[in-house]
Amino acid sequence: MSDNKKGLKKTKIGTVVSDKMDKTVVVSVERLVKHPLYGKYIKRRVKFMAHDEKNSCKTGDKVLIVESSPISRKKVWMVKQVLEKAI
Repeated sequence: MSDNKKGLKKTKIGTVVSDKMDKTVVVSVERLVKHPLYGKYIKRRVKFMAHDEKNSCKTGDKVLIVESSPISRKKVWMVKQVLEKAI
């Protein structure tokens, strides 16, 4: 039995930390992980390079990124929409 999961792509919400490249932004995604021994929640951050076709994102924006086929060596995410603009 094979599940047809085409069209189900991973999405993440993060903050743009750099927009200095052409058509590329660096998005920092934060998640909470429970410490195995002490039970305290710890923040973990991962940075993703995402393709921004229109160069519409600026530093500090909250964005939704979606997994895509590889665009370059490090870019496998695309900006789907800007959720909040930075003030």
